[in-house]
Amino acid sequence: MPIIQVQVLEGRSDEKIKELIAGITETAVRTLEVKPEQVRVIVQTVPHKYWGFGGVTKDDKC
Repeated sequence: MPIIQVQVLEGRSDEKIKELIAGITETAVRTLEVKPEQVRVIVQTVPHKYWGFGGVTKDDKC
């Protein structure tokens, strides 16, 4: 049973997260040759203040 964890920046709509889960599931089914009900997808949203790159947070870059 594949368990796929994805982290994305906060701010995306619930509909976009649902689309992401569906797309990831479809890809796992096709590439890993498993049934859709065997795929688990965990999406974690991360606040901009906790996402850093280049030594600063996303909040500070904007």
